[in-house]
Amino acid sequence: MEKDSLSDEEIKEIYSLKNVAVIGLSKNQEKAAHFVPKYLAENGYNIIPINPSADEILNKKCYPSINDVDESIDIVDVFRPSDQVLPFVKDAIKKKPKVIWLQEGIHNTEAEELARKEGITVVFNRCMLAEHQRLF
Repeated sequence: MEKDSLSDEEIKEIYSLKNVAVIGLSKNQEKAAHFVPKYLAENGYNIIPINPSADEILNKKCYPSINDVDESIDIVDVFRPSDQVLPFVKDAIKKKPKVIWLQEGIHNTEAEELARKEGITVVFNRCMLAEHQRLF
């Protein structure tokens, strides 16, 4: 699977943003959708969990949907299968994040084009933990 065409410098710049809403944050510590956001939290990022089946993950209040989040969001990190991404991205766009990050293995051209039309940077098929470790 291809990945976005962003340069290392552009990716590094994204990491200067600190409010990260994580769609699909998992309660299961074995899953990337848990240990990646946990790593980000341990490295100074404000994680905003989005998971309708949990009240709290990583000692943070869980929101059923990104529409329920009141605080500003810089990055929307998506842990959902590629074929399920579109409705989540449509909701995320309403929050006007600077970046939508589709985790490793996730790519949805329609969703990505919608976000780019709104001026949102799109990262796809990359892991936030792996890229952070690689670049820092």
